[in-house]
Amino acid sequence: MRQIDGYTRTCGLIGNPVEHTMSPMIHNTLAEREGRNLAYMPFHVENGNVKAAIEGAYALNILGLNVTVPYKSEVMKYLAETDETAQRIGAVNTLVRTAAGYKGYNTDMPGLYRAMCSEGIRLKDEHVILLGAGGAARAVAFMCVLEGAKKVYILNRTLDKANQIASEVNRLLETDCVTAMEMRDYASLPRERKYLAIQATSVGLYPNVEDVVIQDKDFFEMLHTGFDLIYRPANTKFMSLVKEAGGQAFHGLKMLLYQGVIAYELWNDISVTEEDALIVYEKMKAAMGIGEA
Repeated sequence: MRQIDGYTRTCGLIGNPVEHTMSPMIHNTLAEREGRNLAYMPFHVENGNVKAAIEGAYALNILGLNVTVPYKSEVMKYLAETDETAQRIGAVNTLVRTAAGYKGYNTDMPGLYRAMCSEGIRLKDEHVILLGAGGAARAVAFMCVLEGAKKVYILNRTLDKANQIASEVNRLLETDCVTAMEMRDYASLPRERKYLAIQATSVGLYPNVEDVVIQDKDFFEMLHTGFDLIYRPANTKFMSLVKEAGGQAFHGLKMLLYQGVIAYELWNDISVTEEDALIVYEKMKAAMGIGEA
């Protein structure tokens, strides 16, 4: 174990809850690999204490923070500056110390993109089906358009929420490639191609492992790839149905890895090697009891 001394820089995570986070494993492993005098800690912050937590962290010379639920939007009010992409998404998960205060970034979406790229998935000119219309889906829709997707179909049980996201992304990014649909209307999508589907809801999350947002075999036969943002369980019902229909499927653990890696890079102004990132990933899989996936 590294020695903590007066020169140790501190980073951490604020949220509620934070007890089961894997972030310390990511950041402390990277620091050990680099020989960097840095320690990462989770901080449980009660509702109503976000402003005090940010001010206290800055006063204590904390180098940077990650932000998790339920504070990714609320925290933006207390920052000196917010990155343009995070501002568009409306959520921040990484705070970087500056002379004026903390600057907010969103590393979730570049983390997802890097995870997809590592699996050979490219968004350029892709036709994407996005399942869900919550905060995660909103961020994914922005990412897909920014990375060059040709079409994004947001499927949700309630059309109003999907319409709201589609309208906002189209307006802010000056495009018309995002379309909102009710979940059941997937059958009207063109069949001359197969699609990349991104599952951006909490449906299927442990312990409700048999749940899935859509069960129709016909839907899964439309896909060449399915990417589930959930990583617990490591093989969701959604993933199983994709694979049964002949597609390839991936869980969200690499997204968790790379959002952390990108935050670490921002705090320390470095680039993490892919070798070091994959060493961390193997530790994460071992901690979750995941074999090759």
